[in-house]
Amino acid sequence: MKICRTRHGGRLAILAALLTALLGAQHRAEAATKACRIDGIPNELQCGSVQRPLDPARADGPQVEIHYLVVPAMARNKQPDPVVMLAGGPGQSAIGIAPMVMARLARLNNRRDLVFIDQRGTGKSAPLECADESRLPLSQVADEAASLRRVDACREQLKKLPYGDLRFFSTTIAMQDFDAVRAALGAERWNLIGGSYGTRAALEYQRQFPQRVRRTVIDGVAPPDLVLPESLSTDVQAALDAEFKACEGEPACAKRYPQLRQQWEQVLASLPRSVSVRHPVTNEPATFTLTRTTLLRAIRGPLYVPAMTSMLPAAIQSAARGNFDFLGGLGGSMASNKATRLAMGMHFSVICAEDAPRLGKGGEAPARDMGRIDAELYERVCRDWPRADVPAAFYQVPPAQSPVLLLSGGADPVTPPRHAERIAKALGAKTQHIVVPQAGHGVMGLGCMNEVLYRFIDARTDDTALPQEAGCAARIPRPPAFQPIVRTEVQP
Repeated sequence: MKICRTRHGGRLAILAALLTALLGAQHRAEAATKACRIDGIPNELQCGSVQRPLDPARADGPQVEIHYLVVPAMARNKQPDPVVMLAGGPGQSAIGIAPMVMARLARLNNRRDLVFIDQRGTGKSAPLECADESRLPLSQVADEAASLRRVDACREQLKKLPYGDLRFFSTTIAMQDFDAVRAALGAERWNLIGGSYGTRAALEYQRQFPQRVRRTVIDGVAPPDLVLPESLSTDVQAALDAEFKACEGEPACAKRYPQLRQQWEQVLASLPRSVSVRHPVTNEPATFTLTRTTLLRAIRGPLYVPAMTSMLPAAIQSAARGNFDFLGGLGGSMASNKATRLAMGMHFSVICAEDAPRLGKGGEAPARDMGRIDAELYERVCRDWPRADVPAAFYQVPPAQSPVLLLSGGADPVTPPRHAERIAKALGAKTQHIVVPQAGHGVMGLGCMNEVLYRFIDARTDDTALPQEAGCAARIPRPPAFQPIVRTEVQP
């Protein structure tokens, strides 16, 4: 009887210890957050923050506060592994885009918490924001020298902040912040979803903390070794050329815009020239000198979204006839969206540290129209921008220890499939690369892709997580060329 009591007592002690550990983890998660609400999400949420050293080597030095948002799982018997969204840019606020992405993550949210972390330098986490230029007069926007002076002024203002040492806003350090948030929430592992620059961040988190990752989705892959200022011009050129070719192959488009390429070349050859357009944000009339560089940068925005790309033929034809309103409106279509606006100080801190030192070493030739306009811009900005020390291992992508789903849009003008293809090879056997031929920058928001993401992350075992079938998205057609409505006078 004595031995029996001791055996039962041991079992009770073990159960008590396990219960204490579970309650302790739950208490840590609850203590890390407090109830909050944000615009665009109707239900009550949880907000929290963690204190982190600005310089990881100086724990007693200046601190930054990393803010995060938790959208609690709807079901009571939730899964222990949350889903964390890594925002794009670099420079985008994850909390800021939360209302925009909730619809595509709604099913995952049924049994998993969703976590949105403002990466250091963005949103509420030690923001490095330059002045909002969306309402600047177009004459100032088009003035390259004036734009560079504003960047220089912003850099000097940011350096005066308590956390203004711009050398400590690299992706590597930021992912250490993310792991501190994971620990504060009491999650042993979590699932990563990264879009655009968020894919680079996800790959870096996975490199540093592979044991903390259960599943990873990277959409619009921007690898750590991508020299963005060079590849950007190449990929934008390819997307523009693909639109010209598609128009030539579409009977209705070819009939309405039979000289589209020639009209584009005609517009470029006419620059610089004085144009009169309406401001895309304020709608105020403006006259300014349009330069080739300004037009080439403006053409990039519409190429991100196929529905907007379909309007380019009409806009180019209109510009060739002397009316730049349509082209100007398309080019400025993203300027007024506060949720997707970038913290440019953080943007330059990342690109100047991780990409700029490798300019000229990526093997990218100057694009036919785009030339080196992006490389030249970053060369000038990064010349005086403080740079983080980037470890050599940052540029290496080790084999994945957990399943990774890579997504690419075939019409993406900034992160096309060619970048994801080589990263899929580096990640190895636990990967699948899905290409949606007619998609632009970002695939997760398309039709049935939220179901694909759900099946991948919800799969009980790694063996059943991949492969995923995404034929529903692959069959999405290219939007036909936009046909302007022609008004005709009705005779009485």
